[in-house]
Amino acid sequence: MRLAHLLALTVFASVLVAPAASAALSACQHFYPGPIPDRPVTGGHGPGALVGAVDVSNRLPAPGSVSGGLGTDGKVTFAFARVAGAKAYRAFRNGQALQWISDWGQPTLTVTDASPCQNANYQLYAMTAEDNSPGSLGQISTAYRLDGGNRLAPYRVPAGTTLNYRVTSYNDVAQTALGYTAGPGFCAVDTRTIPWGTRFSVPGYGECFAADIGSWISGDIVDVWLPGAQADAWGIQRLTLTVR
Repeated sequence: MRLAHLLALTVFASVLVAPAASAALSACQHFYPGPIPDRPVTGGHGPGALVGAVDVSNRLPAPGSVSGGLGTDGKVTFAFARVAGAKAYRAFRNGQALQWISDWGQPTLTVTDASPCQNANYQLYAMTAEDNSPGSLGQISTAYRLDGGNRLAPYRVPAGTTLNYRVTSYNDVAQTALGYTAGPGFCAVDTRTIPWGTRFSVPGYGECFAADIGSWISGDIVDVWLPGAQADAWGIQRLTLTVR
């Protein structure tokens, strides 16, 4: 039961240096409410030739100029700049759909999160159509987190950060959560702590671009894509990942 739009990962907060957020906010919860089975390390082997970095530049640019933060009403509200050629936008909190914004020429484009949580990652993409088809989706923006003053600021996992993870593999032929065709070089992460668009290297595999989430990818787990039986041969390995 492993579909591309159901993948996810959680990174230990102690590993990453995150901006401080309001202590009044509750911790962000994993989106999947059901039981998540343990994934013990089994060992395995990689595909041989390492996977190179995927090129995801042939889309509309990501929205920028994000400004806003946590208000006295307990909501996070922010505005962002238009993207030429965009007809609509989607906003996400930790990889979960937060708001759809149609561009009809309104003075400002705004997003409101009525139920924010600590250190949430907010991201956006522009769309060339309002049908949400994969071909209409633009590039994902950088993440934005509340800083110590409860204002949204750009956030990324610092380049060079190393993460000791269990690495699993899948071979679904489907679309990732960001609308890419699942294939070599695309990985599933928990966007509570590793935002979409993060690139990292995996020993024995190659380069990964975070473009998916999933229900059973929780804790110190990341999921890489391999074809057919190579996914089974990979097994579950504990490896040290390096953020690019």
